[in-house]
Amino acid sequence: MRQIVLLRGINVGPRNRIAMPALREVFRGAGFADVQTHLQSGNIVLSSDLTQEELAATSSRLIRDAFALEIASVARTADELAAVVALDPLGTSAVEPKRYLVTFLSEAHEERMLERLRALARAPEELFAAGREIYSWHPAGIARSRLWNAIAAGRLGATSTSRNWATVSALRALTEL
Repeated sequence: MRQIVLLRGINVGPRNRIAMPALREVFRGAGFADVQTHLQSGNIVLSSDLTQEELAATSSRLIRDAFALEIASVARTADELAAVVALDPLGTSAVEPKRYLVTFLSEAHEERMLERLRALARAPEELFAAGREIYSWHPAGIARSRLWNAIAAGRLGATSTSRNWATVSALRALTEL
């Protein structure tokens, strides 16, 4: 089954540097098939019969063993990623794909956490949550967004990592190959 592994905090600034060819080789060496990476930010598309929880845990262990880095990861099936793209709840207002973000959580969001995030959103920012994803629109960018800073801090009650809409769409296309 085609799955996507999303690594948190890879190749952002000078920390947690991993070359994508080396990352692909580690996953191929562990027996995963059809391994592809997208961009330098820790997006892996592969074939695996592991559950998402098993795949996320295995990915973190492989990276720890191969690169001596503690990296959290979240996994989704190709069908789940297709559903994320199909839902596109902010698509009518989020016209700039690089400012439209999807945060992938390891487990369903908690309503209390969402209430805290909603309180930080400043118009015209928008926030929508469904299942294990949080969609956010930051038309003025993320640099001064209190909402984005809270999301990026990683204190969402679950392992999380975010991707912009352009990356989400590209990963979806890779799962169809």
